[in-house]
Amino acid sequence: MKNLSRWLGGSVIGGACGIALSISIGVVKHYEGTELESYPDPVGIPTICTGHTGPTVKLHQTKTPEECEALLAGDLGTAFDAINRNVTPEINATMPPTRRAGIASFIFNVGEGAFRRSTLLELLNAGQPRAACDQLSRWVYAQGKKLAGLVKRRAAERELCLAGLE
Repeated sequence: MKNLSRWLGGSVIGGACGIALSISIGVVKHYEGTELESYPDPVGIPTICTGHTGPTVKLHQTKTPEECEALLAGDLGTAFDAINRNVTPEINATMPPTRRAGIASFIFNVGEGAFRRSTLLELLNAGQPRAACDQLSRWVYAQGKKLAGLVKRRAAERELCLAGLE
């Protein structure tokens, strides 16, 4: 929750980030769903709530809806923090909320390390937002297997990322 509070400040930047957060919550909830009991994801990673993973998640755990909301807020806060850490300040300052939301959803799904090493980030930081957004369509594989759910999710993230570009 501490990460999330940074995004809901009263400033104009906080307002724009609040919009991005709202959009990304909708995308993540739609594509992840919410399960109160842990389960293995399509590649066997123990997952609980709304796509939450990590070393503390074990199969047969349960959480309350309130605990799931807190996990989602923290996970998305971490994704937005990853944008701030990795996107140059000049690009970050001018990024529209829709692009920020699409990229945060992507980071939520693949992790900061994959984002940090991606051509998407390289192109974004080079001032090529269209080419960067187009990279999302490449991220549809899990353990070498193309997943229909990732194809749909990346299409939605790409659409958000491209919103407002001519």
